[in-house]
Amino acid sequence: MTTALPGSQFPQRNLWKILPLAMLLCVNFTLPTLAQEKEKLWRTLSVSGRGVETIPTTLAQVSLGVEIQGKTAQEVQQEAARRSSALVAFLKSQNVEKLQTTGIRLNPVYSYTNNVQRITGYAANNTVSFRIPTDKAGTLLDDAVKAGATEINGISFVANDGAIASAQKQALKKATQDAQQQADAVFSALGFKSKEVVSIQVNNASAPPPPMFLRVEAAKVADASTPVVGGEQQVEASVTLQISY
Repeated sequence: MTTALPGSQFPQRNLWKILPLAMLLCVNFTLPTLAQEKEKLWRTLSVSGRGVETIPTTLAQVSLGVEIQGKTAQEVQQEAARRSSALVAFLKSQNVEKLQTTGIRLNPVYSYTNNVQRITGYAANNTVSFRIPTDKAGTLLDDAVKAGATEINGISFVANDGAIASAQKQALKKATQDAQQQADAVFSALGFKSKEVVSIQVNNASAPPPPMFLRVEAAKVADASTPVVGGEQQVEASVTLQISY
């Protein structure tokens, strides 16, 4: 006697004949797909392209300091705070960008007599940084010295944020084109044809930090107009493409 599964037209004893056939069809459909994916991974070329965009620097990144020495810690700290406040007020009146305090220090000053170390006083140092259009930096530095700055710690030259963002996109475009051209040259030499880009990796797209210049005592430039000339800044990008063939 043969029984059929509920809701089925097939006898139960024939079920063992149907299942292997279904599994075989499933394997036949699956294996080519896996093979194609493996072939994509096996037959690929990885190339890295580099792009560089050069833009003019229009801003000066300036670091100024106020250093005071005296006999007592309270004395020098109060004087440093007073001069720093006057300097910050002056900088705000000049509408400088990204003004911030970058350091506050109070250190003892030592003297050595007969190999004996003694504290003879204290030194306080407050530093601030800001950005100003390059063509205004020279005059501002001269006026900042008059406002209380005693040190010009450094100046670097940078492009504005909008110009850097635009340059990053252009550098990425150049890096991608460079990678594609390298791949085309390799495929042409080997007689292969590229199929598709299977992987894209953006390694970096950045503007290297600019070098700092002009570390001097403010008193040395107080009596002369300080010349400040900007330059150019490079924005770099690197892209890696994985291309099947």
